[in-house]
Amino acid sequence: MIKTFSEQVKEIVKNIPKGQTMTYKAVATLAGNEKASRAVGAVMRNNFDPNIPCHRVVKSDGSMGGYNRGGATRKAEILKQESLDNKK
Repeated sequence: MIKTFSEQVKEIVKNIPKGQTMTYKAVATLAGNEKASRAVGAVMRNNFDPNIPCHRVVKSDGSMGGYNRGGATRKAEILKQESLDNKK
């Protein structure tokens, strides 16, 4: 069965290790369309599945981008906590 772009994006994001990030562009490229960064953003914006860590997807310049569960500040807090947890 062929997966939709959205399904591919979610699978890729689901496999980003805790405390690490990947850019919207990198996710789009792995999903088969390097020019679909905005589409990845749309998939993440509409994702409310706690098993898909959309907070681990960031902009190419390293800035947070949006986060549908508390904004960019909350996204940064979660990533910082994950990074600290990885050091334990």
